[in-house]
Amino acid sequence: MKVKELKDLSNVELSKKLDDSKDELFKLRFQLATGQLDNPMKIKECKRKIARVQTIIRERELGIRQA
Repeated sequence: MKVKELKDLSNVELSKKLDDSKDELFKLRFQLATGQLDNPMKIKECKRKIARVQTIIRERELGIRQA
């Protein structure tokens, strides 16, 4: 999901997206530990997705507007 699309979401939707991404990361880590993960790059992508959502949430808390 692109940053532009994330910024268009409401705070509730962002919180839900964050929870879903954290659940996905947990499942990916579990798959890695059991040797079932096919593509380890999915973990990196998931971490970045979480960071993007957290950044947007924090920007809204601080009232920062970026173009």
